Amino acid sequence: MRFFASIKLLAAVTAVQAEAAFTWQNVKIGGGGGFVPGIVFHPTAKGVAYARTDIGGLYRLNSGDDSWTPVTDGITDNDNWHNWGIDALALDPQNENMVYAAVGMYTNDWDPKSGSIIRSSDKGATWKIANLPFKIGGNMPGRGMGERLAVDPANSNILYFGARSGNGLWKSTDGGATFTKVSSFTAVGTFIPDPKDVGGYNGDNQGLAFVTFDSTSGTTGGATNRIFVGTADNITASVYVSEDAGTTWNPVKGQPGTFFPHKCVLQPKEKALYLTYSDGSGPYDGTLGAVYRYDIAAGTWKDITPVSGGDLYFGFGGLGVDMLKAGTIVVATLNSWWPDAQIFRSTDSGATWSKIWEWANYPDMNLRYALTTSKAPWIQKGFIDTDTKDLGWMIEALAIDPFDSDHWLYATGLTVFGGHDLTKWDSSGKVTIESLADGIEEFAVQDLASPPGGSELLAAVGDDSGFTFKDGASLKTAPSTPWMDPIWSTSSSIDYAGASVKNIVRIGNTAGSQQVAVSSDGGVRWNVYSGADNNMNGGTVAYSAQADTVVWSTATNGVQRSQYHASFSTVSSLPSGAVIASDKQNNTVFYGGSGANFYVSTNTGSSFSKAGSLGGATAVRDIAAHPTKAGDVWVSTDAGIFHSTNYGSSFTQVSTTLKNTYQLALGKGSNDSWNVYAFGTGSAGAKLYGSVDNGASWTDIQGSQSFGSIDSCKLAGSGNVAGQVYVGTNGRGVFYAAGTIEKRDLWA
Repeated sequence: MRFFASIKLLAAVTAVQAEAAFTWQNVKIGGGGGFVPGIVFHPTAKGVAYARTDIGGLYRLNSGDDSWTPVTDGITDNDNWHNWGIDALALDPQNENMVYAAVGMYTNDWDPKSGSIIRSSDKGATWKIANLPFKIGGNMPGRGMGERLAVDPANSNILYFGARSGNGLWKSTDGGATFTKVSSFTAVGTFIPDPKDVGGYNGDNQGLAFVTFDSTSGTTGGATNRIFVGTADNITASVYVSEDAGTTWNPVKGQPGTFFPHKCVLQPKEKALYLTYSDGSGPYDGTLGAVYRYDIAAGTWKDITPVSGGDLYFGFGGLGVDMLKAGTIVVATLNSWWPDAQIFRSTDSGATWSKIWEWANYPDMNLRYALTTSKAPWIQKGFIDTDTKDLGWMIEALAIDPFDSDHWLYATGLTVFGGHDLTKWDSSGKVTIESLADGIEEFAVQDLASPPGGSELLAAVGDDSGFTFKDGASLKTAPSTPWMDPIWSTSSSIDYAGASVKNIVRIGNTAGSQQVAVSSDGGVRWNVYSGADNNMNGGTVAYSAQADTVVWSTATNGVQRSQYHASFSTVSSLPSGAVIASDKQNNTVFYGGSGANFYVSTNTGSSFSKAGSLGGATAVRDIAAHPTKAGDVWVSTDAGIFHSTNYGSSFTQVSTTLKNTYQLALGKGSNDSWNVYAFGTGSAGAKLYGSVDNGASWTDIQGSQSFGSIDSCKLAGSGNVAGQVYVGTNGRGVFYAAGTIEKRDLWA
């Protein structure tokens, strides 16, 4: 009987897990939302292209509708979050199904792991990983250089990778399964953006910039003879060449020495290289630069920089070479911050150039393009209409389809632009530029909320302000506008008034202006909160149940409080940096947490007192008040989750099976019940779990979907749709799923 009982128990547990296996999809913000440093078209297979992002992984182009599919979500779980940082991308010219990428987020101690070269033989459906003995910086300075990774066009087993941090050149002879250092290549780069920033973001050697094979050079032993490698070095040499399939290396004679090379593309019909240069490694800098053509057969360099003198106040990054029309190239500025980026086109190998825009009678411009953002209308409303930089900034990725001279793509710090009529430029027609980033969701989500009876989802994001989704149907349609009036680069926190759910408050993190805004219509329209001054920003916010009081745990000035739009004043009884929340039904009550302590205010946040014990917890990480029950509050800690039904006077740890928890949320369950969701370490590892029995038991609802590091994820349970939950990631936007977690008697 024990044998059969065990089978019955196993079947019941399996059934619970199967029924809880949610299917995840992105909330459609659209338009990309972040920086795309590289786009690569396959040189021999029509319609195959990939885009690499700095914090959101790799995407494959769907050529039929210009949309993109993420292909690295399966290798970016909590332990491997850094795989969303893509520092280089390579395709195999002999095999359209093979794709390679160099992955890793930071080269300093922000990323604890070494990097890897990942490879896929099925266009990104599955991956194999070759670990490297050093770090890779997909989100470090210089990430727009490249591509640092390349496959030998004559031999699919041979790859080269140019590393950062003084690690030199590496080679694989087994199709990317293993890599060894090329000892004969001794250049490692010399440029460090800020040598004083030791161990910091700008304190690392930028290393090698690109690897480019010369497919016209013949082979030795089945390997391409001539290989060019670029380095971030304007002291010794920045472009090296091997003429003997990588055995020996020398600086290319006569090369320019003032700037750093960013892109290097071979035009095989011309037997020439085109290179863009800038005085920094990018992607934010660039005040001078150049464009050069290197005639390989003659061994001569020619400066083909499109402008000079006072017209040259930027570097050059993005470089597109038309493989069907020899001599036709397009280059982009890096960076022209005012009035806009500039894009130049030449059809005679750089002898002459035309601009995509020119001054008419200042401030009017003559434009060679018409720009639309129908796939992501919020870009038009929030950025194109409010800024002079229509064409963008940080343009390092620019590519012309090798099979279609009209098809081009370029990427900015915001979106992927492009179109299908590029050659109109040559006949004085206007080129159509569109936002073509549909499917790329690279948003760094800062906070989420789903008010019961209010807007279905409020998403505060980095760089793009934030977005309101009024109902379930709107989750599948790109918003028409971001949060505006005011619009901030980043909204760091969002909250709603629990007893007046159309009242919303949000916080921005831009110094020097008022960073609190309120809405009375569920996040459609906004106004600056008059009590805010110009000296506080960032952090998190809590809104009282009746929307008359704001408590703000700022990033700059400790915890602050304002009532009835009066000026903010310091709440000295709550430690700086405290976690805060409001009771969603009792207007006088706020909650706080810091270290091992839980705090309660019963006088609308004027003062806080220590309340019930949280057992052995030493770090309060999140607080969630029940959306409809006064005094019902949940606390996430390093020891797990604690629950109180008496305003925090006393707590009960709900379960010891889910530990080391981070964000938690309550969401509408079946009938009148509420589900509890939390990120923590449970039976399936560090993942997202759900509970339908007030935390007594927890079920993995994340499944095989990756969200990156769980300590950076944001979480909201839907206040309106039973079983629906939202996850905000740091680079892959907002995911959502709905399902039923069945509570079962496992012995029945």
